[in-house]
Amino acid sequence: MNAAANDQTLAPYARIKRHIIANIESGRWAVNEQVPSENQLAAQFDVSRMTARRAILELTQDGMLVRSQGVGTFVAERRPMLPVLEVRNIADEISERGHRYSNRIILLERETAAEGIAIALGIAPGNPVFHSILLHLDNEAAVQLEDRYVNPQAAPGYLDQDFSRETPNAYLSRVAPLSAVEHTIEAILPSPEVGAWLGLDGPQACLQVLRRTWTSPHIATFARLIHPGESYRLSGYATVPVQPGQTARN
Repeated sequence: MNAAANDQTLAPYARIKRHIIANIESGRWAVNEQVPSENQLAAQFDVSRMTARRAILELTQDGMLVRSQGVGTFVAERRPMLPVLEVRNIADEISERGHRYSNRIILLERETAAEGIAIALGIAPGNPVFHSILLHLDNEAAVQLEDRYVNPQAAPGYLDQDFSRETPNAYLSRVAPLSAVEHTIEAILPSPEVGAWLGLDGPQACLQVLRRTWTSPHIATFARLIHPGESYRLSGYATVPVQPGQTARN
């Protein structure tokens, strides 16, 4: 079956997405070039404007397009996406971009829990915790500082691992399967020490994700993940149930 015939089996909005992606990946539409409007795409594909809008919105969420209110939609400069509704292994994300992942272990030790960390992990202050700090690298460039506290009840062998071979995320996914996650996201100015670890040239806004994970019945980890702000975009996707009396449309 050829590509044109294959397209006819796709939903209308998916055919529009495929058309846009093909033009971007072939180089026909360059970065910052304006793409056809919703009305133009609707006429070209003989669909409703809402169908064309869905295709554009999904590609905007995917980071391939960027919209400017009152101006139009443009081909986006591709930047790594930071998923906020899921927990992924950063090594996998980097490898999927065709880049080389590596890390630098800054700290890996047992500590007594200070009050704030104890509250975050749901344990008593002074109880033991495992503390790790890793710098994650994409083609040798720092893209994330991971400052993580681990509840020993959830992962008693944490300190014995070689995290140069397997990330903390990958290890914890095996030994303490995720049952719940909580994210808090904010823009910060990092401390000089963190800025130096990330290789920042002077003060620069960063994205900070505070993440708590549960493995029933324990709070397993509390992590502070810091990314250079100019290198990452946030993304998220959630399904919305159709309410009685509403109709789902493409």
